Amino acid sequence: MKLSVEISKYPLHQDYIPFIQGFIDRLNEYDDLKVITNTLSTQIFGDYDLVMQVLNTEIKRSYEEFGKAIFVCKFLSGDLSPE
Repeated sequence: MKLSVEISKYPLHQDYIPFIQGFIDRLNEYDDLKVITNTLSTQIFGDYDLVMQVLNTEIKRSYEEFGKAIFVCKFLSGDLSPE
């Protein structure tokens, strides 16, 4: 089963760019995911189990490393990547 996710991260920190960029960079390290980033959000496409596992790992890591942040996510069944 495929999954599409749109995610936005809002760190509760004055110097927020490094917090967001680090999260996006880590998502791009997963070869089996397609990650598309624009100025408003990041979209992730891939196998449902892998996407959920990666989000679980990276959101937890983000909280552990940077503290408070808000994540806004939309989950859609299927691969809706633009191709």
